[in-house]
Amino acid sequence: MAGGLDEARALLRRVFGFECFRPGQEDIIQAALAGEDVLAIMPTGSGKSLCYQLPALVRGGLTVVVSPLIALMRDQVSQLSALGIEAASLNSGNSPEQNRRVFDGLRSGRISLLYVAPERLARTDTIDLLRSAQTRALAIDEAHCVSQWGHDFRPEYLGLGDIGAALGPVQTLAFTATADAATRADIARRLFRRDPRIFVGGFDRPNLRLAMRAKGASRGELLRFISRHRGESGVVYCGSRAGTETLARALCDAGVRALPYHAGLDKAVRDYNQDTFLEEDGVVMVATVAFGMGIDKPDVRFVAHADMPRNIESYYQEIGRAGRDGMPADTLTLYGFEDIRLRRMQIEDSQASEDQKRVEHQRLNALLALCEAPRCRRQTLLAYFGEHDSQPCGNCDLCLDGVAVYDGTIDAQKVMSAILRTGQRFATEHLINILVGTDSDQVRQYGHERLPTFGVGAERSREQWRSIFRQLYAAGLIVQDITEFGRWSLTATGTEVLRGRARIELRADALAPKKGRRRSVVGDAGAAGQADPELLAVLKALRTRLAVAEGVPAYVVFPDRTLIEMALRRPANLAEMGTVHGVGQAKLARFGQVFLDAIGLASKGA
Repeated sequence: MAGGLDEARALLRRVFGFECFRPGQEDIIQAALAGEDVLAIMPTGSGKSLCYQLPALVRGGLTVVVSPLIALMRDQVSQLSALGIEAASLNSGNSPEQNRRVFDGLRSGRISLLYVAPERLARTDTIDLLRSAQTRALAIDEAHCVSQWGHDFRPEYLGLGDIGAALGPVQTLAFTATADAATRADIARRLFRRDPRIFVGGFDRPNLRLAMRAKGASRGELLRFISRHRGESGVVYCGSRAGTETLARALCDAGVRALPYHAGLDKAVRDYNQDTFLEEDGVVMVATVAFGMGIDKPDVRFVAHADMPRNIESYYQEIGRAGRDGMPADTLTLYGFEDIRLRRMQIEDSQASEDQKRVEHQRLNALLALCEAPRCRRQTLLAYFGEHDSQPCGNCDLCLDGVAVYDGTIDAQKVMSAILRTGQRFATEHLINILVGTDSDQVRQYGHERLPTFGVGAERSREQWRSIFRQLYAAGLIVQDITEFGRWSLTATGTEVLRGRARIELRADALAPKKGRRRSVVGDAGAAGQADPELLAVLKALRTRLAVAEGVPAYVVFPDRTLIEMALRRPANLAEMGTVHGVGQAKLARFGQVFLDAIGLASKGA
């Protein structure tokens, strides 16, 4: 095992150009090299791909990677090929000649990593081909798609467990950035024939600045936000197709290079806009949720939501497309009453089962709790995913700007008393009926009209109590089981407040436009701020020319982090260039000298 890890560390430097593993990677790779099945939940940008790519290189043989989108397969294969790794994909976009080359590569044993869509993998001829190629491992990306509790359930993922068995004694490695406890249990049940090693690598993305604001003059708010990111790549999500086109035009009129993306556009237009975003710097994609999964662009510096996301998992997934390179990135989410009404209507009008609708309503409520959070947004977001011991981040709007609050201890005690006196078995609306004194059939069925808490909150509206429930949830005083009809229970912190041993402040301005000072956003800080901007611009222009000539996204040549380190260190020879982050042997041989020449010319000019 030590030898396997030693070889993995050597390949990490020689092939990928990285000095050390990111947090969590080494343990997962060690388990994979030991032949264990693995389920890994790792935040976007933490290096999930490396956790199956490196074991594939160390042990040899074929690793089949299940990926949901052709664009993602194409980008992954491009990046691996640039590193000198034999990789290919089988998908509906391949020409017959491309497929023949893939088949030849599989028969000869040249291919180490093969990317396949789940629909293609389900075909009998594909299974026969991969069995004869002696597949060693099946790696499943975006594994949350297999779960009915996941935010992006895809029926075609359901057969992957059986397909893994049909391939023979293969190892199964499953990865996702977004899975709460219910989703993790469902993934483990559906994909694995034996109990997997489960790694939960944490959900924190400390480089992302989080901000949420109630809608006022939302167009102006967005324009001000985006104007602070001139020349940077970003994504703006809209709730409708018409909204994407309208906002893209408005941004263009304001001098921003913005492109629309939604499922109603002609495919050629969609592909052109997506390729432009991937291959060039400083492009803003204005999109519906049809854009995003499988977009592996590391230098997205901001993500904005012009309309409220579908639920808290979607929010986490979508903001996670910013700052994948680990450098500072910025987020802004706008929300309003109309968004809430629309999202609830979409859930009710969907074809989902009643159980799934119930879960989706609870997930939407969790997002609203984040919008109305009375404390650090990052603490609230991490608590939803089960991380309850985080500290205030200092990098969200609530930490930086503060918020209008009032002493909400008595309101909190009323809510928690109702929860406790009803046996911690009921959901929000029943508890609100008790608080405001609504004599419903269910209240009478359980005799809850006789409770001391019946009617104690009649001075507040139902919507105000809903907001208080969400804020108490966000503050960690109460928790909700979304798989058990949304029942509420108290936490240890909540018990302290209920017994009068602690107090709680709640927001006075929930769902109202926020007033007050604005802090400047976190931009391309740290090392980027110290790098010579003129040299960095030269290196980015060179990267763009090379990427266009190669027909690949710019980051496949080198990501921003690598160019920034070049501009800071100004390597003078190939040996020094080879120590720069992200410069492995293949890229050093292919691009090292041309970037050295550019640095040398710029230094002489200076």
